[in-house]
Amino acid sequence: MRRQKRDMNSRAYDRGYRAGVSGRSQEVCPHTEEEHRQNWLTGWREGRCDQWDGLTGVSGVHKLRAV
Repeated sequence: MRRQKRDMNSRAYDRGYRAGVSGRSQEVCPHTEEEHRQNWLTGWREGRCDQWDGLTGVSGVHKLRAV
């Protein structure tokens, strides 16, 4: 099994970050388990801050890990 499949907290953060950068609402969080939801929301918040700071597209690519 691949490492990223096992680490749900990291995946939740990464997906939340991508949702935040793309401007999606925090209401679209797919997680119900509290720990995963918190990681998703943390990523979402950082993604939104980066979007507001103009780190979208190529300038923000350094924040994402290879999927």
